[in-house]
Amino acid sequence: MHTVIYLVRHGETDWNLARRIQGHSDIALNESGRSQAQKVGVRFRGETIHAVYASDLARARETAQCIAENVGCTVSTLTTLRERCYGEWEGLTYEEIKVRFANMDETACGIETFEDMQQRAAAALTELADRHAGKAIVVVSHGGLINSFLHGVTGGQQGTGITRIDNTGINVFHYVDRRWEVVTVNDTDHLED
Repeated sequence: MHTVIYLVRHGETDWNLARRIQGHSDIALNESGRSQAQKVGVRFRGETIHAVYASDLARARETAQCIAENVGCTVSTLTTLRERCYGEWEGLTYEEIKVRFANMDETACGIETFEDMQQRAAAALTELADRHAGKAIVVVSHGGLINSFLHGVTGGQQGTGITRIDNTGINVFHYVDRRWEVVTVNDTDHLED
């Protein structure tokens, strides 16, 4: 018996466009992001989906709602599916960070460690896979969290620093015999005209 998890990144925000770090900041989708969310929602129409989960942040919730409407589910939110907390860096670009925090350690800025985020992602997704054993669910989260999970599952062959996860990119994982298998990474066919 295997569980299928469709792990989807939220749609675009203005901060994505400006390359500002969002982290736990609650930024809504922009017009393009709402269009992407509608398209990814339609992509799931006709699929048998047993549950839809999302980070509690607006950009993920809004994206998940578009999917849920197309598969006949409601959205359940979990704080454990949030993006990495970037503390004092949130709202800044990497260029601004280099200037303001040039000689500061990340931990002094209140930033969640990569390892803590990765463990949080793995625990949350494994718990959902166990809860919905043998079924298919959609989880809408964030690029950093998705990449950290992918990094852990593939032993560093894919994920953080290697793999790009686009807005509304679909990543498919199977959970079989308490092991994760990667099926698809960053599928954005629904965005093509």
